[in-house]
Amino acid sequence: MKTKIIDKLKTLEKEKNIEILFAIESGSRSWGFASPDSDYDIRFIYKHPVDWYLSPWEKRDTIEFMTEDDLDGSGWDLKKTFHLLNKSNVPLLEHLYSHIFYVKNDAFLEKILPLAKEAFSPVAVVFHYLSISKKYLESCNKDEVKLKDYFYCLRTTLASKWVVEKETFPPVIFHEMLDLLPKNIFDKVQFLLNVKSENGEKYFHAQDWELFEYLKSEIENLSEKAKTLRAGNLDKSEAERIFVELLKS
Repeated sequence: MKTKIIDKLKTLEKEKNIEILFAIESGSRSWGFASPDSDYDIRFIYKHPVDWYLSPWEKRDTIEFMTEDDLDGSGWDLKKTFHLLNKSNVPLLEHLYSHIFYVKNDAFLEKILPLAKEAFSPVAVVFHYLSISKKYLESCNKDEVKLKDYFYCLRTTLASKWVVEKETFPPVIFHEMLDLLPKNIFDKVQFLLNVKSENGEKYFHAQDWELFEYLKSEIENLSEKAKTLRAGNLDKSEAERIFVELLKS
């Protein structure tokens, strides 16, 4: 599948007259809890030739595609990427810290990762994750729950907890955050990971109210702690200099 994805990206470069600087796998495959029928979520950053940026008019700054064999692709133009970086956009930061690469431009990463570290805003990131946690907790408040929803709630809650306790961006790989769980909840999650790996995306599982109450309590506590977190501090002049360097390289 990796070869097919890389070929698709190369074709896209020719069709759109772009250069893809960075392409990764996102979603459940990247997080480490894919189901057998999970699709491939390809996310990428690209740039146009320099002249494209000289127009006074706004232009489309995203590219999306969906193929018949479950390749779900979405990319951001370099300029849009910098706007998102300035906002400490969580999906962008997750992409930059990903570990499954289809296109990896080391020069691009060497320039942008220090900016990502500066732009990282604990308060913005935690409130982003908690908004997702609350949404999925609500959908899990029933006797039988979609297991996928439980893991979306777990991942974002643990990511929030990581930021609050460590003040760094959380790992993309879900397993790397499991040490934050108390032993009894850890054991439950390990069991559910095995169940999820053997069942499809639409699989429903019997409710575990102890796990539900743990998540509810954590979300409430983290919502209070999040109010005290700092914001990001991106040097816009330095970011602009690097943007121009990337365009010209």
